[in-house]
Amino acid sequence: MFRIFGWAPRRAAAVRAAMCVAAAWLLLGTGVSAASSRGSAAPRPPTYRFDIPAGSLESALSQFTQLTGASVATPSGTTVDGLATPGVAGVFTADQALLQLLAGTGFTARLTSVGVYTLEVRVTAEQVEVTGQIADRGNATATATKTYTPLRDVPQAVTVITHAMIAEQSMQSMADVVRYVPGIGMAQGEGNRDTAIFRGNSSTSDFFVDGVRDDVQYFRDLYNVERIEALKGPNAMIFGRGGAGGVINRATRQADWTSTHEATMQIGSFDNRRATIDLGQRLGSAAAGRVTALYENSGSYREGAELERYGINPTFAASLTPSTVVRVGYEYFHDERTADRGIPSFDGTPFRTDPSTFFGDPAQSPTHVTVNALTAGLEHRFAGGLMLRNRTRFADYGKFYQNVYANSTVRPDGQTVSIGAYNNATDRRNLFNQTDLNLSAATGAIRHTLLVGAEFGRQATDNLRHTGYFGEDVTSVIVPVIAPRVTAPVVFRQSATDADNHGIATTAAVYAQDQILFSKHLQAVVGLRYDNFQIDFRNNRTGALLASEDHLFAPRAGLIVKPVESLSFYTSYSLAYVPRAGEQLSSLSLSSAALEPEEFRNYEVGAKWDARPDLSLTAAIYRLDRTNVVVPDPVDPTRSLLVDGQRTRGLELGITGRVTSAWRVMGAYAYQDGTITQDLSSTMRNGASLAQLPAHTVSLWNRYDFNSTWGAAVGLVHRDEMFASTDNTVTLPGFTRADVAVFANLTPHLRAQVNVENVFDEDYYASAHNNFNITPGSPRAVRVALTTSF
Repeated sequence: MFRIFGWAPRRAAAVRAAMCVAAAWLLLGTGVSAASSRGSAAPRPPTYRFDIPAGSLESALSQFTQLTGASVATPSGTTVDGLATPGVAGVFTADQALLQLLAGTGFTARLTSVGVYTLEVRVTAEQVEVTGQIADRGNATATATKTYTPLRDVPQAVTVITHAMIAEQSMQSMADVVRYVPGIGMAQGEGNRDTAIFRGNSSTSDFFVDGVRDDVQYFRDLYNVERIEALKGPNAMIFGRGGAGGVINRATRQADWTSTHEATMQIGSFDNRRATIDLGQRLGSAAAGRVTALYENSGSYREGAELERYGINPTFAASLTPSTVVRVGYEYFHDERTADRGIPSFDGTPFRTDPSTFFGDPAQSPTHVTVNALTAGLEHRFAGGLMLRNRTRFADYGKFYQNVYANSTVRPDGQTVSIGAYNNATDRRNLFNQTDLNLSAATGAIRHTLLVGAEFGRQATDNLRHTGYFGEDVTSVIVPVIAPRVTAPVVFRQSATDADNHGIATTAAVYAQDQILFSKHLQAVVGLRYDNFQIDFRNNRTGALLASEDHLFAPRAGLIVKPVESLSFYTSYSLAYVPRAGEQLSSLSLSSAALEPEEFRNYEVGAKWDARPDLSLTAAIYRLDRTNVVVPDPVDPTRSLLVDGQRTRGLELGITGRVTSAWRVMGAYAYQDGTITQDLSSTMRNGASLAQLPAHTVSLWNRYDFNSTWGAAVGLVHRDEMFASTDNTVTLPGFTRADVAVFANLTPHLRAQVNVENVFDEDYYASAHNNFNITPGSPRAVRVALTTSF
């Protein structure tokens, strides 16, 4: 497969990964379906084994309710008396089974509340796939509340990026994902990691996969992702520590009893070469398997920068009884690239140079990560509707990065710049176990959806840093900006302050939540989580032993008012904490160990309107306050003080879905005003604007399908100017970028698409890490992809 592109893997491991794909497929069985698949309807609510025969629809719906615990309501003035159903047999989600039961009846169904489906008269020609599979429209979530809930009943801003949107925009990274998400940006991350900016708060640890923490610093790929949920505001009640300004959760593709046989090959500008495959198969009536895999070997518009990554993710599911499903999965992922710190600034703006110019030495700036992750899960429904879910994830991460990079702004002469170097290695072993119990109950006319859960986690981290020396005790060199590439040898060794640490972080948490339905017009969500978070830390360089323990109570409360079923207004309050060693678990000091964790309080009001069953409009206004920020005591520099640190206020608007059957949109607008509220240091002064927080961002993606063969899309992204750092001395100019795409269904089993990014070749600056690490945006780039289903 790789030779088709004219390139070969540089490592035997890549060949082994490809062989694993083929071997795993053989294990899945020899049957191949000719029908293509759109993937599972993530967020994967529980699956059940159905055996409802053809016959009376009324009787079938009664059996459906008895098995799933979900009720089915009929609209006023309609009845199902006398209607027949073809029945359903097999292992399906409630969504999938209900769709099959309603085939040929003239009805469809929509999730209108937690555990409640409402029948609706079908207004379009009926086409029901024999697998019972339905497209993921992104209008429900099992992540924000740990229950399968319509988004309009979730009292916080949530943006869902579906598999269809990922595919048509040719998204491959977290930076691609947040481009059309209001209130979230992406920083440079020193060229070696995803660094999201949630409502003005930079974070490298608030990433989750299938609801479980995935907090090592690396660039994540989307090859095995079914959908992505971006939850804005503090989310500690569900996710624990962190989640200060928001979280990003990846829902992965899983074995789900649907037939999936799809492969995509892509080539493009700057030697972009990528291939993915997705193979899913039933294994008898009660088991299923699936394999997703990736290989990429690409260049870059940045001089000397390269990328190679590959991964494989097999999953297996088995229905042990009609009420019990077990799942297991394993992922191997490797990403190796050039750590690219971009360009420096000069005189308050990015230094004017060609976007390809590399400052430092790309040959001595490698970064790589290897992820081995094993997951196992169990779902069981007891009599009476009690649902038990348990998930365990063990992940081993090996991360290394090295930089030879510009470590200052361009010097005042405008002719030279300083180049420094260092490297850092992190090894982390994460073990998390989550158990959730869900139960629906009633007190009189008031319905409750109750969640009680516990999470236990252990994270072992080893961190080692070395400083780069260009000569004896020489840690930087001065080079001319007209020739900023450095080829001199660099020796890496520990300095007197470089990290050499070992830490153990343990978490024990319990939480409870009640989603209360007072009436069809009034709902509430209240919850509380308690975390006992402990750090045992050893400085291997000095032998110092440190420990800290935090007791974190994270409440959440929201009220939802629904004048009509499709429209909701909400108000909410939430609180989250970031302990002193909670961001990346790689540092702790005697002075910080005893300090209270930082606090983040979010106040939010908003509205959500499903203008059509597959078109949603959202609006949110919020205030996010950060307190307990550490500052030195101005009277006694040996002491630290905790002060109120910053405030972000903003407005977020979003639109997602189909305006017509042929026109699909995804759009976002965000206004953000973030300021420092007290002097935090000599460079972070009261009144300063937060780093990399533009006042206005606008994005709109439009896809229009002219007929069953041809479609096209146009995307626009606008971002205001913003400061690279909180000292507010360097400004990144605003920009407007346009993207286009063309889609063609060449045959029933072959489709093609062409994506052109930055079609007008706009000069802009995509992101920054600080005043001297700024990433120029890519010039015009073209990607061509062919996808075959077999």
